[in-house]
Amino acid sequence: MTDAPADAVLEAAAPPAAAVSAVPERVSRVPRTLPTRSEARAWFGVGFGAALGATLAWLLVHLVLRLSELLTLLLLAAFIAVSLEPVVAWLGRRGMRRGWAVLTVALGLAGLLGGFVALVIPPVSRAVTSLTGAVPRWRRQLHDHQSLLGRLEDRYHVIERVQTQLGSGGGASEVAGGVLGAGRMVVSALTSLVVVVTVTLYVMAALPAIKRFCYRFVPGTRRARAEALSEEILSRVGRFMLGNTLTSAVAGLSTFAWCSAMGVPYPAALGFLVGLVDMVPVVGSTVGGVVVSLVALAVSLPVALATTGFYTAFRLAEDYLIMPRAMKFAVDVHPVVTVVAVLIGGSLLGIVGGLVAIPVAVALGIILDECVFPRTDAS
Repeated sequence: MTDAPADAVLEAAAPPAAAVSAVPERVSRVPRTLPTRSEARAWFGVGFGAALGATLAWLLVHLVLRLSELLTLLLLAAFIAVSLEPVVAWLGRRGMRRGWAVLTVALGLAGLLGGFVALVIPPVSRAVTSLTGAVPRWRRQLHDHQSLLGRLEDRYHVIERVQTQLGSGGGASEVAGGVLGAGRMVVSALTSLVVVVTVTLYVMAALPAIKRFCYRFVPGTRRARAEALSEEILSRVGRFMLGNTLTSAVAGLSTFAWCSAMGVPYPAALGFLVGLVDMVPVVGSTVGGVVVSLVALAVSLPVALATTGFYTAFRLAEDYLIMPRAMKFAVDVHPVVTVVAVLIGGSLLGIVGGLVAIPVAVALGIILDECVFPRTDAS
């Protein structure tokens, strides 16, 4: 009986339930100005990750730029190995083991290079001997005021200027620097040649194993299709090399016929040289034409001018008629794509870019036809 009034007093003193439930709602509406410790740690992690990623990206770009020359040589070696793969595979189908097939191809290339050197060395040595014997005659003509060289010397004082340049300290240092620079260029060229030959032989010998290793990065459900696309691309690259070899053979035979008809000396050596440098798209035929035109000066100036005109016409015919049609037959690439790809590749990577431009265009065309266009046509 005595507890009832006490309970009533406690109930009267207690706050309403609505007021109690409203307090957390008002407290929750108060904005928080300071981040919590977990939020601070999260923002620190984001900033640290972004800074670390930017630093690694900068280091990677810097490393690629420093190794660009080596990467270019490796790309050239891989391209040569893939281009020679049809020959190695053909020898393998004839029952020859892969190692012996690679050795046979390497010896064949070495034989071609040796034949080229055997053709070039005799005329070069004779030209150097002739040049050395002509130096005293030129010196006498420089002091003869009635000759053409003597009149040029009287007007421009060539000997005095050369002696002034060589007699000054700067001239001597420039000559020494030029000799050292030429030596470094020779050593760099030989080193690059050794690297390309060595890597090419290793890639040719281990190409099946390299392809199996690369295919393992593709999921098993799509591996068969990836292998089919890769083999088609490699087959087209081999056919491209065959077409390029045919166009180079046409350039070499045309050079031999022209030099024989015009009386230009060393037609066989010049034909071999032009056929070799013509393997390089865009600039190959131009370099060969300049060399042959300079050699034609030994005959007469009209013959040299006629040779220059012949190579100008041949360059236009090769770039816009022979090579595009041969590439369309060999790799089924439109002539416009061939010309544009060679120009872009040559601008980006020079000689190596011109070599790999058409195979890259072929690979992109196959990927678009097999993977991209079917999806866009179906959507």
